[in-house]
Amino acid sequence: MNDLSQKKATSIRPFIGAKDFERSRDFYKDLGFSETVLNSSLSLFKWGDLGFYLQHAYIKDWIDNTMVFFQVESVAEIWDALSGMELTAKYPEVRLVPIRTENWGKECFLHDPSGILWHFGEFV
Repeated sequence: MNDLSQKKATSIRPFIGAKDFERSRDFYKDLGFSETVLNSSLSLFKWGDLGFYLQHAYIKDWIDNTMVFFQVESVAEIWDALSGMELTAKYPEVRLVPIRTENWGKECFLHDPSGILWHFGEFV
């Protein structure tokens, strides 16, 4: 039997959509992601070795149900950084939800300009 889980993986990159592609591009650059434009409707956004593809594609049901879990070392540091960026002033449709403590760890939430829900989480 060929067990794929025994093979070395180097990355996993989800594809996410955007209601307004240019606005979402600006938003992710403001967050600190670096952008590599792949073509007029697709960009790779990276934070260190981690990344995702942003597409110029909007399907409401898909976007409304997209969540990304971003594991970090310190949710408190991420929360402080996000809070200090005044993102909701520049992007009124963006929402920040403060840190919650769960039995598995802590997380805070960020809704991007399209409504995609980012979980910034820290495991116990």
